[in-house]
Amino acid sequence: MSDTFVSRAGEKLDYAIIQTQTDVTGKVCADFGSSTGGFVDCLLVHGAERVYSVDTAYGELAWSLRNNPRVIVMERTNALHVMLPEPVEVITNDTSWTKQALLLPAVTRNLLRGGLFITLIKPHYESGNAHLNEEESTRIARTVADQIRQEGFEEQAFLLSPLKGKKGGNSEFIAVFRRG
Repeated sequence: MSDTFVSRAGEKLDYAIIQTQTDVTGKVCADFGSSTGGFVDCLLVHGAERVYSVDTAYGELAWSLRNNPRVIVMERTNALHVMLPEPVEVITNDTSWTKQALLLPAVTRNLLRGGLFITLIKPHYESGNAHLNEEESTRIARTVADQIRQEGFEEQAFLLSPLKGKKGGNSEFIAVFRRG
């Protein structure tokens, strides 16, 4: 639990937004892999107009977010196959177990040209190896970022997350891309 957001994930996204001076004020956003809703909460705090909360689970989203009129809850919805009711300006992602490469078609399908894709890269999930050293983690995360760039996204920032993964304490990275 976070003191500021409904989960620690909000702190990770908040760090990226502040460090990169990303403005989500008044933007329509989607969060893929919402879970408790840390990213959703952070987007709202930073002034998002509306956030589509997409997750395969049911009942995990924090009650305060579930009842917020600016949040459209899309539970039991796989981000890989989602077609949002409207194209969005920002997509955030923390799908954990899903490799980033598999998610890119859904991001492209739902994100406006020029829109931002802010993604939490978890090298231990990308590689399937729960025990990576810092060098391996960075190399894998950079490879993932390169794959995203090859799909027509322009890298805006690549940051080491200020918080390690809760289970295992693995390094994670936050990358910001603009859709070309």
